[in-house]
Amino acid sequence: MALTADSPLTELLQENPKAAEILMRFGMGCVGCALASGETIRQAAEGHGIPLPELLEALGIEE
Repeated sequence: MALTADSPLTELLQENPKAAEILMRFGMGCVGCALASGETIRQAAEGHGIPLPELLEALGIEE
């Protein structure tokens, strides 16, 4: 299954462990926190004030 902006962070990290480095570069230092486990990529970007298109491009994900 292809990852999208609405995929959970946990799924992203399972599919691509190197995504953690990218998320941290964008200021998402709490990738492993309890809240992150229930968040989608979209929700995490919004919560951290990160432009979703930029994050998705860095992750190699199409919206």
